Amino acid sequence: MPAPSRATWFRPLVGVAVVAGLLLLSACAPGLNDVATTASPGSSDPAGFWFGLWHGLISPITFIISLFTETVGIYEVHNNGGWYDFGFMIGVSMAFGGAARSGHAGQKRATSRRRSR
Repeated sequence: MPAPSRATWFRPLVGVAVVAGLLLLSACAPGLNDVATTASPGSSDPAGFWFGLWHGLISPITFIISLFTETVGIYEVHNNGGWYDFGFMIGVSMAFGGAARSGHAGQKRATSRRRSR
């Protein structure tokens, strides 16, 4: 009896991987935030762009703290929507280096390859 070809076991494996990936991505889909319309204690105005920027910048620190306490959250749920999200994403990209470092790393690799030839 001949051994099964690579295609006979590879195609079902790819199909299972694709389905698992789609299920994983659909689990990460955001839903409606019911708490967004209620004010936090001590704050009457929703958080805007500048608070989003600040929360994005300190997100690595607040993430570590949030692992050990229930009172600290990374994201302010009482916000004004798109502008808070925009500021938060800019702050996170600044905190983690963003695209600025990735371009420099690629340029560095290309320069070292030219020198090695």
